[in-house]
Amino acid sequence: MNWRLFAGIATMTGMIIGAGFLGMPYVIAKSGFLIGLIQIILIGVMILVMKLYLGEVLLRTEKTHQLPGLAKIYLGKLGGKIMFCSIVLGICLSSIAYLLGEGESLSYLFFENYDYALYFAFGFWALISYFVYHGMRALKKGESIGLILVLSITFLILILFAGKVNAENLTYSNFNNAFIPVGVIIFAFLGFSVIPEALRVLRRKENLMKKAIITAVLIPIILYAVFTLVVVGVKGTESPEIATIGLGRPFILLGILTMFTAYFGLTMALRDIYRFDLNYSKFKAWLLACFVPFLIFLIVYTFKLAGFVDIIGFTGAIFGTIDGVMVLLMVRRARKLGKRKPEYVMKLPPWIIWILMAFLVGGLVLELLF
Repeated sequence: MNWRLFAGIATMTGMIIGAGFLGMPYVIAKSGFLIGLIQIILIGVMILVMKLYLGEVLLRTEKTHQLPGLAKIYLGKLGGKIMFCSIVLGICLSSIAYLLGEGESLSYLFFENYDYALYFAFGFWALISYFVYHGMRALKKGESIGLILVLSITFLILILFAGKVNAENLTYSNFNNAFIPVGVIIFAFLGFSVIPEALRVLRRKENLMKKAIITAVLIPIILYAVFTLVVVGVKGTESPEIATIGLGRPFILLGILTMFTAYFGLTMALRDIYRFDLNYSKFKAWLLACFVPFLIFLIVYTFKLAGFVDIIGFTGAIFGTIDGVMVLLMVRRARKLGKRKPEYVMKLPPWIIWILMAFLVGGLVLELLF
């Protein structure tokens, strides 16, 4: 495989696979594995189409922009402000989930309790902040290595736990809870803001963008299905809120790696919003991207304002809907106003865009109701 292509795939996949991945078995266990599997596939395919649309918008745009900058170009100042608020708030809330999950995972890995979660969360944050400051070179290397390790550990987990799967746990269904997983699953496939980062990685190889996006979303679909099958198959309705905790060190290491790569990609994307869309200096952009989410995390942690799954479900439904709808609104405008010939064009019927918008709004309503 072309190394640049692999780096682009790893950048996107590393940010997609994160906290939602770890919370998925917990919510799917409430509805039933088969119901959850159908939702994983359907939601994954729909968000794949949205990301391909976003890739086309980026390829029609001459200069480097993150999502708020794109929205300002194609949807006006108001559109830019809405996208900016949505992306920044969404990343901040996602960062809280990653810091909570990483702190608890590391504390449990070393001490089998959560007493040191805050200290590990601080160490994790400091390490990521260091990598983010050093930019794209660290992103290419970190995400590529992380993807290889995540796939390797998942394969190891499948081998170790396949014989412990109880078929009865997989055939259980509760249609009254059928919509509970929706918000978490949407969150697990998000990562719109990493598409511009991947394009930067693929610079001068833009013809690889479509293949990179497709591969980067198909990998999580398969990984989520396998991971959820194993966890729900082994634990059933007793699946833990953070799936990797309490299931042995291979699971915990997988969770630590996925949250590491995802948090890294999110923070890079937030830094680049400040750099490229607001024209802040590199240092000021780094400072805002790293310190503001951490301060919010400290408030949430200190006052116990929300749990891990609560945060990712809410974030996926609310900000996933806003981001997705804004991306879809940009497509038609970019086809009229874009100043660059794209390497690919999504040749789907126009009504597909409206179907996808309806899906996002419907997911938001279901999350608020259930």
